Amino acid sequence: MKGPLVSENVARFAELGLADVETVGGKNASLGEMVQHLSAAGVSVPDGFATTAEAYRRFLAEDGLADRINGLLADLDVEDTRRLADVGASIREAVEQQSFPEDLERDIRDAYDRLVSEQGGGEGAEQVSFAVRSSATAEDLPDASFAGQQETFLNVRGIDNVLHAIKLVFASLYNDRAIAYRVHSDFDHSVVALSAGIQRMVRSDIGSSGVMFTMDTESGFRDAVFITSSYGLGEAVVQGAVNPDEFYVYKPSLRAGRPAILKRGVGGKATKMVYTADASVGRTIEFVPVPEADRPRLSITDEDVTELALQALRIEEHYGRPMDIEWGKDGVDGRIYILQARPETVQSRQTGSTLRRFRMDERGPVVVEGRAIGQKIGAGGVRVLDSIDAMHDFVAGEVLVADMTDPDWEPIMKRASAIVTNRGGRTCHAAIIARELGIPAVVGTGSATRVLSDGQEVTVSCAEGDTGFVYEGLREFTVTETALDEMPELPVKVMMNVGTPEQAFEFSRLPNKGVGLARLEFIINRQIGIHPRALLELEDQEPGVKAEISAQIQAYAGPREFFVQRVAEGVATIAAAFAPEPVIVRMSDFKSNEYAGLLGGERYEPHEENPMIGYRGAARYLSADFAECFAMECEALKYVRDEMGLTNVKIMIPFVRTVAEAKGVIDLLGQHGLRRGENDLQVVMMCEVPSNAVNADEFLDHFDGFSIGSNDMTQLTLGLDRDSALVAGAFDERDPAVKKMLAMAISACRERGKYVGICGQGPSDHPDLAEWLLEQGIESMSLNPDTVVETWLRLAKHAPQSVGTV
Repeated sequence: MKGPLVSENVARFAELGLADVETVGGKNASLGEMVQHLSAAGVSVPDGFATTAEAYRRFLAEDGLADRINGLLADLDVEDTRRLADVGASIREAVEQQSFPEDLERDIRDAYDRLVSEQGGGEGAEQVSFAVRSSATAEDLPDASFAGQQETFLNVRGIDNVLHAIKLVFASLYNDRAIAYRVHSDFDHSVVALSAGIQRMVRSDIGSSGVMFTMDTESGFRDAVFITSSYGLGEAVVQGAVNPDEFYVYKPSLRAGRPAILKRGVGGKATKMVYTADASVGRTIEFVPVPEADRPRLSITDEDVTELALQALRIEEHYGRPMDIEWGKDGVDGRIYILQARPETVQSRQTGSTLRRFRMDERGPVVVEGRAIGQKIGAGGVRVLDSIDAMHDFVAGEVLVADMTDPDWEPIMKRASAIVTNRGGRTCHAAIIARELGIPAVVGTGSATRVLSDGQEVTVSCAEGDTGFVYEGLREFTVTETALDEMPELPVKVMMNVGTPEQAFEFSRLPNKGVGLARLEFIINRQIGIHPRALLELEDQEPGVKAEISAQIQAYAGPREFFVQRVAEGVATIAAAFAPEPVIVRMSDFKSNEYAGLLGGERYEPHEENPMIGYRGAARYLSADFAECFAMECEALKYVRDEMGLTNVKIMIPFVRTVAEAKGVIDLLGQHGLRRGENDLQVVMMCEVPSNAVNADEFLDHFDGFSIGSNDMTQLTLGLDRDSALVAGAFDERDPAVKKMLAMAISACRERGKYVGICGQGPSDHPDLAEWLLEQGIESMSLNPDTVVETWLRLAKHAPQSVGTV
């Protein structure tokens, strides 16, 4: 389409911008904005045109239709879902039967002909395919989210079908969900108008597609791009019909031109949406099964992920706010295209001055689990609904359970205490609406409608990371609020113990000075779950073990790459969440019995009577049997620091019994490219064996400081097994002998000008120990996240140096 606006009825994307929201609605105005201003920056948007809001009003004005509609809506109680359904259906039928004004139909036909003629390639008009989407004049504004409330028609071919689809789009302004949303949001029905966008289809039916946000949708973390992807048309992801792949990309590394992918998560991708041969509107697409072999593989490459994130950054920088973006990868030309972009409307509204956290105090049997949406907890009796037709049976306060929900369910979703679905990912409409309504949701469980039954009492927790849990029974939970702008200053750095990457973004919102302990064994257990030697010797495994491992690593180039990449992802996610504050990563400290519990582990681990003081820590790293396993850990950390640029990562070595072990491990790290002082690398030692305190100076010759492990130090100083209930009563970090060990370690570090912190639970459990540590001059205390605020405020009362706020 060349030339100016076709008419007052139709406008081409290339001549639209954000100033045209009142003319063509938020969605089409945004498409025009990107075509005009971002094409040169590498953001590819398929061409198209839009009908205007004035054309829509003229369409409704014919034969008094608008007056009839307003009359039906005037006294409608949207809480009466039966009446809402009846009124909505009659309005939509009237709109669909209405004829277009002659000049409007003529202008649409002219615009369509020009667009088809520009497609080239010799295709006839009936073979060129288009998407026909709605764009409401109040849609996609920063303070309103109408996303998904009106209809979208894909793979529309031929002008007659395009005209039919436009009429159906107009009618969808009166879907039940759209009517209810306008009432709840205090939008006048007569003020909202509709524009239809007609856009060239991207052949993602034979490629991939999805949704991305320029922030983390759950925590509001701003330095990551969150991407979902699946095979086929993106509407499957948006509807929640498929559990997609998920990726996180770190913006600072991306801007620096470094590798930036923090996480790759393989979704189920059991189905995909593709074209049909039927050109009838409403029958042009269908779901087909994804081949079994393709499901465990990632649907896009690292190069695709990086390109998507770069385009997302350009869009966010242009709009100056977090964005919600739909994209498609064309299976013919292999290119990435942006299909829609609108402001993110949930997390970006949060002020951040007050932190509200939900915490499970009591857990029970897990009935089902899936992807957590939001970070809240809800509880109540279950109501399983097989279809929207049964919504009238729903009672406020129940837990809504369904195969999947779409925006049609909004009238009852807002009355639920929680939502649980079989299908869907974190960027589907159901998830977006649940976030807007502030209701916890667990999506993609696979079996909720089968294993949960009406009236069953459950507790739905989305407060434990990426995984949402549905617990049997009504369980106790706590809600706390913290005014983050009123935290007093302390003469000690309060850090956190973080071992679960999926909670790192949320934990970073707590007041902190970094991570004093990131346990690599937690990452290995959760991200990998396979003994490293079983991966290195995959071909030698028993058939059953080999098959199980092979199934888990299909998305990766090989078993070694799987281990290195998964460890790197876990470490990088924590490091990114807390940057630029330091993140001290302790190399794996599994005991032999714990390693044996990993898949394939029994073959490689000895039986020890007391693994707590056996084959662990530095001695394991230096053994020939573990050499290649340690090499993989080093490779992962070197990648995070040197390639991704996350140099806030420090390394900690646990359980170093002798100075000879200390020297040996430092030399071994150097052989793997991790040398103290290079690229600002610091290596800290876990001070947890009495010999570490007694010979502190000799150990400090090889390390940049100590992090005191009070649990093992107490155990070994007092000679008791902290896992034995028989002697547990004698375990006390405040014992004079233990405190003498701690004082020796702290004093040695201070005299040498080296770092000294503590990462045990003692300061949280015992306020008097925390005060004593302050007196000794401890530099940092690393606490479990759920004790940070309470301990911080308690320490402030006993710190005379406290002034101002942080």
